[in-house]
Amino acid sequence: MLWIMRFSGFFSAAMALIVLSPSLQSFPPAEAIKSSNSNSNLRFLSQIPSSDRFLFRQAVAFHNADKCSLNSKSKLGENGVCDPSLVHVAITLDLEYLRGSIAAVHSVLQHTMCPENVFFHFLVSETNLETLVRSTFPQLKFKVYYFDPERVRSLISTSVRQALEQPLNYARNYLADLLETCVKRVIYLDSDLVLVDDISKLWSTSLGKKTIGAPEYCHANFTKYFTPAFWTDRRFSNTFAGRNPCYFNTGMMVIDLVKWRRFGYTKRIERWMDIQKTNRIYELGSLPPFLLVFAGHVAPIEHRWNQHGLGGDSVRGSCRDLHPGPVSLLHWSGSGKPWLRLDSKQPCPLDALWARYDLYGHST
Repeated sequence: MLWIMRFSGFFSAAMALIVLSPSLQSFPPAEAIKSSNSNSNLRFLSQIPSSDRFLFRQAVAFHNADKCSLNSKSKLGENGVCDPSLVHVAITLDLEYLRGSIAAVHSVLQHTMCPENVFFHFLVSETNLETLVRSTFPQLKFKVYYFDPERVRSLISTSVRQALEQPLNYARNYLADLLETCVKRVIYLDSDLVLVDDISKLWSTSLGKKTIGAPEYCHANFTKYFTPAFWTDRRFSNTFAGRNPCYFNTGMMVIDLVKWRRFGYTKRIERWMDIQKTNRIYELGSLPPFLLVFAGHVAPIEHRWNQHGLGGDSVRGSCRDLHPGPVSLLHWSGSGKPWLRLDSKQPCPLDALWARYDLYGHST
């Protein structure tokens, strides 16, 4: 029976590779798990120049279709960042998730009709990654923004997984401060996902009067994202009074930066992080402050734009299966990352979908 189950799983992944139009139906968020992951390898790697650690194959050149409009003469801002025809995408680059970030960028370019219209904003805590990006994507429109870890380190509290405590994980809170003021909207993407649809469709999503848009999951048990101390203290739980809060995953968000700046949402998020330091009202890293500020005030986006939880539970070796329904974005949230499972020769069936966009190779 075991070999039949394994064959069935790999067969479903193979079918998805052949016909990527079948999509998946979103499922409840993966349970957070405690991880014993050590940082010893990362400390060792941090002593070696990134150019000696990583080698990525150069991606093919991606060009706009004839119907795409691009004001190539626009010089309203540095690198033409203020060109109104651009689609703005923000993503972090760090050593641990660099391979995933490169794959995410590759997937965006591969599936959009107008790749030359996409401008990437890379958030980094290291300053030596720009050359690597340029050599991998020579024609890419991008800018690198340094995010100082000290800006948020004192606000970070311990979490159920060590990876959730990394300062760069909180850089999304500061996009409105880091990006040029002429950038009025941005799509934030995590480093452990790939797109299988045109990002311009996501870019054109209406947010109405809301500041952020994301797929909502109102069937999820919202109370589990906060501690009993939060729900029993009315000073905290009353923040949801008059709201209909639903879970949403912050790995993909469309953000109206004009409204964000106007209403000072960075300070609101920081306030909840400060409360967490002394009251322990949640366990899950950077997600709960977003829920506290925005849950119940989110512009709903189709679930196809964040099929999350594909990371499953790598401690126990579990794998997520395909679900019926449409999909535009595959997200390996959870502790299991596809590149690690592929390298260990113990991949989950769906990791083959991510591998299509992997440009990584060990340096010689």
